[in-house]
Amino acid sequence: MTRLLTVLMIMAGLTVPAAAQDAAAPAEGTAATEAAPADAAATEEDDDDDDDDAEGEAGGEAAAVYDAQGKFDYGFSGIMARDNRTDLAPLTLASGQPVAGGEYTLKSGGFYRIAINADGSQELALSGGDFFRHIWINEIVINDIEIRPMGVHSIEFDNAGTAVISFIAVTPGRYTLSVPGSSGESQQAVFNIQ
Repeated sequence: MTRLLTVLMIMAGLTVPAAAQDAAAPAEGTAATEAAPADAAATEEDDDDDDDDAEGEAGGEAAAVYDAQGKFDYGFSGIMARDNRTDLAPLTLASGQPVAGGEYTLKSGGFYRIAINADGSQELALSGGDFFRHIWINEIVINDIEIRPMGVHSIEFDNAGTAVISFIAVTPGRYTLSVPGSSGESQQAVFNIQ
């Protein structure tokens, strides 16, 4: 049984403790077929006190450590570390001015920060429920006040100011943030999440 477990752990790419490797190897001069029934009999007799063995090993020998490797190495702080964040070109809310200079291309799982600047020339908002539903918002910062919302549908500016949104792009697709009631392409920001 121990030998089978060791083989399965090796196939899965897990680290096999030295004690398990020694236990899995047959004794010198003994055929593998002779060692297997003896191991199975010892395992059956020893099943009832596995908890006692685990306590004994914790005090005497080092316990097995299984290292699960992730697809990406984000470092100690994880995906939301400052080193992993990408600052996007800011959005502008001004009367008669385009909202964005072009389309944004984002990667699913990427950490981003974008500023929305309003000049106060007119009361304007950016609405985009679809965009906000397909990202995870870490925070919105307005005048050094950090807001951690469960969900957002739109952001409206009555006066001049800046709001900074940090988020993780989640669902691939094409999404827009647009000025409500406008139909011009310059009055929207397009986000392509890949």
